[in-house]
Amino acid sequence: MSVQVLYFAGLKEALGRAGETVDLPADVATVGGLRDWLVEQGRGALAGAKNLRCAVNQEMANADAAIKAGDEVAFFPPVTGG
Repeated sequence: MSVQVLYFAGLKEALGRAGETVDLPADVATVGGLRDWLVEQGRGALAGAKNLRCAVNQEMANADAAIKAGDEVAFFPPVTGG
């Protein structure tokens, strides 16, 4: 299964990329599973990010949200404004 992963704000800077397309193993079927798999693949900034937010196909999602082939999954730290 292939998904598009996007990184924003500090994650983009820490990982040195805005996004990537990844081919996932069959046992990765949730946002949390994707995050854990990405950490195992060397994207440690995802593990260290506090209050990590995510979205699937531009809709806010939590770690147990299902993902499927062709989805866009975005990870970003909480945003503050002012």
